[in-house]
Formats: sequence, C-alpha cells, structure tokens
Amino acid sequence: MADVEERLARLEELCYFQEQMLKELNGVLLAQQNQLDELEKMLARAETRITALQERLDEGPVNTLPPHYMPERY
Repeated sequence: MADVEERLARLEELCYFQEQMLKELNGVLLAQQNQLDELEKMLARAETRITALQERLDEGPVNTLPPHYMPERY
C-alpha cells in the first residue's frame, strides 16, 4: 500500500511541476509573440518608407542649377 501512495505522490509532484513549466512557457510564448507583433509593425513602417523613397528615386533627379552657379557673372 505504501508503494501505491509513493507512486501517487510522485505523480502528483510531476503534475505540479509540469503545470509550473507550462505556465512559464506560456509567459515566454506571450512575450515572444508581443515582440514578433512589434517587429511586424516596424517592418511595415520600413516598407512604407522604402516604397516612398523608391518612388522619389524613380521620378529622376531634379535638374536645377547649383546655388553657387551664377550665369550673370560670366
């Protein structure tokens, strides 16, 4: 009978520690998901900025005279 009680106590201990481990893993997983969500937002903002910069580059350079060029001097 003592053997059965020892086995039951051991199983209860294992169950307790597994529950603790699951709670800890859940916390880590939630933190990781929050970090992933934040990185996805940052990536979306970066893509938007890159697209805007690419559109400006595709427009081509603005051919204007440099500020130091003064044709009336020549």
